[in-house]
Amino acid sequence: MIDKVKKKLLELMEDGQSKGDKKIVIIDPESLLPPSDEREPDMRTIGLFGDVAEEKVAELIQALLYLNELNKLQPEEEERKPIEFYVSTYGGNADDMFALFDIMTIVKKETDIQTIGLGKVMSAGVLILAAGTEGQRRIGKNCRVMIHNVIGGSMGSLPNLANELGAIEQLQEDYIRALVESTKMTRKQLRKMLNEKVNVYLDAEEAVKLGIADIIV
Repeated sequence: MIDKVKKKLLELMEDGQSKGDKKIVIIDPESLLPPSDEREPDMRTIGLFGDVAEEKVAELIQALLYLNELNKLQPEEEERKPIEFYVSTYGGNADDMFALFDIMTIVKKETDIQTIGLGKVMSAGVLILAAGTEGQRRIGKNCRVMIHNVIGGSMGSLPNLANELGAIEQLQEDYIRALVESTKMTRKQLRKMLNEKVNVYLDAEEAVKLGIADIIV
């Protein structure tokens, strides 16, 4: 694009010199831009690379809400542009996972979210990948997916530990419910996987078969 602008300026300068004119030329900035079909696309891309943690999730939530509001400002006759959301993570905090999941659920009602899993999508990342708009969730052919039980740890008195155990069990139930709603997995199938009490690894084809993603790229 810069080369085209330079060429246009040179043409204007040469034209002025050939006529012997010595005047200031006012140029419409739009005339220096390439045709609309040659311009760079309007990119609406965000990414989760690293742990699912509060600070990063806060940034992603702000980005999702902002991009959704931009879409809402578009004239009604224009098609709303999807958000591309790249995911590559070993997982992280379950509470932050659910915060992001709930916002994605809200935004999807107005703007499509195209999730793309790359490299590794594990633990909390699995639900985030699956939370994209159905039919538009992609996964790299060499991406590894891993599902396991919710992990928690606590210290304190016996009554407090019992209370924390109940909270972790509820978190596990919420995780199962959300995955069942977002994928093709049944509650029985998912419980069987989690009851193995080991990390369950899936390749891209298996992830698509289970409805965690839709398309291998």
